Amino acid sequence: MTKDKDNKKIEEIKKELELHKQRCEENLDGWKRAKADYINFKKDSEKRFGEFAKFANAALIVEILPILDNFKESEKHLPKDLENNDWAKGVLHIKKQIEDILRSLGIEAIKTVGEKFNPEFHEAVESVEKKDEKSHQIIEEVRPGYKMHDKVIQVAKVKVAK
Repeated sequence: MTKDKDNKKIEEIKKELELHKQRCEENLDGWKRAKADYINFKKDSEKRFGEFAKFANAALIVEILPILDNFKESEKHLPKDLENNDWAKGVLHIKKQIEDILRSLGIEAIKTVGEKFNPEFHEAVESVEKKDEKSHQIIEEVRPGYKMHDKVIQVAKVKVAK
């Protein structure tokens, strides 16, 4: 009788042991999934933070762009007799410093004159009849456009040939 009881007890312990092994495997698998999810979450968070950091200054840059545009416009109207003037050279040097800072932040001007009109980068403010130009070709830049890390932050306003 005791042998039967002992065998029964052993069988119960084996079943309980098997149940615990199964639960351990399930817990281990769950832990492995949770760890993998955490690693993926951490990578995604770092990527999002990197994107955020890359574009965190965009609002400030958009405020600075009109200043650069004004420098460029002023340079177009610089009288010939002031081209060698030290003051004028200093002002043009300031314009170059602004351009260098923006370039270091990933800002680049959108190409316009001579390019085919692309609504992703350009906004047509006027359509002009030009026989010597191809249709939809940009013939004049009204306001420069800019990209930051290949994303448009200001479309270029242009005149387009009909």
